[in-house]
Amino acid sequence: MRDTSVVTCFLLHDSADGRDEVLILRRSGRVRTYRGRWAGVSGYLEAGATAEVQARREVQEETGLSAVDVELVLAGEPFTFEDAELDTRWTVHPFLFRVRAGAGITIDWEHTEARWVRPNALGRYRTVPQLGEALARVYPPAQDDAL
Repeated sequence: MRDTSVVTCFLLHDSADGRDEVLILRRSGRVRTYRGRWAGVSGYLEAGATAEVQARREVQEETGLSAVDVELVLAGEPFTFEDAELDTRWTVHPFLFRVRAGAGITIDWEHTEARWVRPNALGRYRTVPQLGEALARVYPPAQDDAL
């Protein structure tokens, strides 16, 4: 089984009604794994980079947001899970960033679509494995299912 470390970043902003929303991105057919599934901003942890440096790099590459557009809220505890189908043991380093009001998202080739969703709505989407666990590491579980 191959060991692979990745970062998964959730971008947070206030919706028009003042409630938190996180950005999810639909993975394109041009990526190596989990094509067509919804994910946070993510990427492989490159050799020599810290998880935070890699997270910031992925946010900039995949959304066009610069360092002044995002603020790190929390770096969550990494966790590991196995995907037998891909013969891969993933170690996920989750992050939560708040996006500056008025900052615009421009997705790159790795994605076909972007959506801002309520954190407790994540389960309604076909996501990459363990995306809910990654979010739970950096964002408190929603208490109100009606949100």
